[in-house]
Amino acid sequence: MPRGVQVSPLSEYWLLLIALLTSTFAAVFGMGGGVPLITLMPGFVPTAAIIPLHAVTQLASNGSRAVFGWRHVELSLVTPFLLGAIAGVLLGGRLFLSLDMDWLPAIMGVVILVITWLPLPKVHGEGNWPLVLLGFYQTGIGMLVGASGPLGAALLARRKQQRDWLVVNTAVYMTSNHLLKIIAFGFMGFVFSDFLWLMLGMVTAATAGSWLGTRLRRYVPEINFQFWFRVLVSLLAARMILVSPVWTG
Repeated sequence: MPRGVQVSPLSEYWLLLIALLTSTFAAVFGMGGGVPLITLMPGFVPTAAIIPLHAVTQLASNGSRAVFGWRHVELSLVTPFLLGAIAGVLLGGRLFLSLDMDWLPAIMGVVILVITWLPLPKVHGEGNWPLVLLGFYQTGIGMLVGASGPLGAALLARRKQQRDWLVVNTAVYMTSNHLLKIIAFGFMGFVFSDFLWLMLGMVTAATAGSWLGTRLRRYVPEINFQFWFRVLVSLLAARMILVSPVWTG
């Protein structure tokens, strides 16, 4: 995988603000932070760096959200999810390496549109097997499009509807998801140290957003924001497709 290139200071400032706002949003509603973040990253960082840097930022966002809400964590969800996620990250990593990087933003945009508007695969059954299957396809898709958090929301909601529980445990399994992706990209040759200061800034911003959103959550009514969130994500995904280097290269 190619080494990183220098990122302009102006791009860094924008990405820090975006990481703060999207992490705050996710901490309030339990989802929706990672998708807007990744759809805004093309053009700010090299194409090959989008998903690895997104994984680092979202690890901080989800991990800190889980820590701030630790009373609601249900650790029994983690092991079955990890079993499927390990298989998913291996398959997704092989597919990522076979992609032409010029096409990556366009592919990501199209897949995000599909995930946003088409019915998601339903995992039926009780016990841990649904979590194993969730880990497999969510992490596999995440290696290709970066943001795949909404895929698991419906599954967890069938187990418990209470918002704090959903927000925190979504954060727990997405922390596992992003940690596995970071390890995989490291083995695949991505040089994270080339983006050290940008990563530190985005991690700090994402953690601050989790802290802020956790405190704002109690004041925000539980509303159905799905439709307008889909419209926003669709516009941002269209931007990803339009800025893809394949059209200009």
